[in-house]
Amino acid sequence: MSCSEVELDNRGPGLATAATAIREANDHSGDGAQPPTQNEFSLPPADTGKDAWLFLAACWTVEALVWGFGFSFGVFQEYYTSHLPFRGDGNIAVIGTTTLGVMYIVTPFVIALSRLRPRWARYFTLGGLTFASLTIGLSSLATTTAQLIATQGVLFGLGGCFAYCPSIIYTDEWFARRKGMAYGIMWSAAGFGGAVLPLVLEALLTAYGFRTALRVWAVVLFLFAPPLSYFVRPRPSLSAAAATSGRLSAFKNVSRALSRRRQRRRLLLYQLANVVQATGYFLPGVYLPSYARATFGVSTTRAALTVLLSNIAAILSSVTLGTMTDRMPVTTCLVLSAAGASAAALMLWGLTSTLAGTYAFSVAYGLFAGGYTSIWPGIMRETANPRDPEEDEHAHHAYLDPSLVFAWLCAGRGLGNVVSGPLSDLLLRGRPWLGRAPGGYGSGFGSLIVYTGVSAFVGGSAFFWRRLGIL
Repeated sequence: MSCSEVELDNRGPGLATAATAIREANDHSGDGAQPPTQNEFSLPPADTGKDAWLFLAACWTVEALVWGFGFSFGVFQEYYTSHLPFRGDGNIAVIGTTTLGVMYIVTPFVIALSRLRPRWARYFTLGGLTFASLTIGLSSLATTTAQLIATQGVLFGLGGCFAYCPSIIYTDEWFARRKGMAYGIMWSAAGFGGAVLPLVLEALLTAYGFRTALRVWAVVLFLFAPPLSYFVRPRPSLSAAAATSGRLSAFKNVSRALSRRRQRRRLLLYQLANVVQATGYFLPGVYLPSYARATFGVSTTRAALTVLLSNIAAILSSVTLGTMTDRMPVTTCLVLSAAGASAAALMLWGLTSTLAGTYAFSVAYGLFAGGYTSIWPGIMRETANPRDPEEDEHAHHAYLDPSLVFAWLCAGRGLGNVVSGPLSDLLLRGRPWLGRAPGGYGSGFGSLIVYTGVSAFVGGSAFFWRRLGIL
């Protein structure tokens, strides 16, 4: 069996079928047909080589442009709330939560469409970035908050989702042994964008106003769309073979996989932890600047540094935790992330009474919680094709496309993001424990701090389910 066929066989039922077709073509090459050349079915190397790294660099850039912009909404919120025509509108915060919520929740539908129509997916990055550029251009014409919610929120979220979903699908083709590292590097771009883009966008907003700032960003997206879409592409031959012989195989196996009680339980337990972690994960990013200003009376710039430090730390966290999932059990990675983030919230944020201590929390929280989604490749690997002894005999029947597992987790994170908004309002209502507890607990943000720490710890609960034999 050739190297290309081995790689196809290891990718799942649909691709194994493609490998079989290749072998049959080779077996009948003596029937008068011209035998295939040595390079006809050759593939560029996975995990290494110029093509793989150029692909990953393009995916990283798409992630930075799409998710980095979504995580940079804080600078727009600050501007919109203090400038006409939006000043005083209570729904401004909905714009940012809508952007991220749409990108998260729509992901399962875009990935399903990509699997059903793989030839369409090849153009999703180009179409998504172009559409996002047009919607940002439209948002520069807005005169009401509702119009911003529709354009900068809903429509940009849709365009961004279509733009980045091919990166998720094709990474599974370009990287095998180093899959966790690849996803970690790609997802570190969100932290980079969340650290750098706010500085750029704030400068544009201050100098030229929101209309010019949005138009500049629209032009950037439009110019980046063609070159990025060229490199965000499937691994040659591999996807073509899969598309012709097994594009529906993933969906045929979904019902079989989910019908297996152990596999279904795994997915549900991982998802439960993922949703709870997400309900608390976004709270520090939203409230740390307000906490710093209210508690220490610092300037807007020094208050914004709390989020900047967390996003910078998240870059290192994404790469580190993603690489760890290639070498360690996924439950170990989850509990390390959860324990560190929980301790940072409950001890550094909760007990600190200085601005320096708050900065230390920002770094620690970013280091542990910032890379939580980079552990997903380990969950995808474990739940997509289980290898428990009692399941090995029929494991191929339980195969579940890893990208569908990602979509499931992404939808759960989107749900957590949407819930975190009204939940934070309840937690801060009445400023509980104000002046009656030490450090951050007595700042009026005490209940929010506790919930952040507890939800972060629940994010690692799979470790304990595994020890109890439930997972």
